[in-house]
Amino acid sequence: MDRYILVDHTADMMVKAFGDTLEECFENAGFALFDQTVDLSGIGTGEVTEFRVSGIDMEDMLYSYLSELLFIEDCEGLILKEIEVSFDGGDVVCHGRGETLDRGRHRVKSEVKAVTYHMMEVDPDEPSVTVIFDV
Repeated sequence: MDRYILVDHTADMMVKAFGDTLEECFENAGFALFDQTVDLSGIGTGEVTEFRVSGIDMEDMLYSYLSELLFIEDCEGLILKEIEVSFDGGDVVCHGRGETLDRGRHRVKSEVKAVTYHMMEVDPDEPSVTVIFDV
């Protein structure tokens, strides 16, 4: 089964991520964010990061989680290859492993500028999450 698919969308990048649980869907949405940014085959897993974000509902939790991943990439240059997510009430707890981006060694694919709420969907029945990245 695919971890995620790209959905045809006009200007931005729409991703639908799948999993056996919503936590796994969140993990795969995070993977998609980094996989669309950098060729992950060349990324190591020697650096570790952990964070916790909150949301008022599942869509807000997804937005906060993906925005924090993007912040870590933008501010720390950290590209995550392995991501583990758990829920703690209205919090998303993330443990990630990856390495700092080295443009001399790593192949950059595209730049994700922001996560958007537009058309965001968390479907607990499938389970899946859909999100649009502003590129």
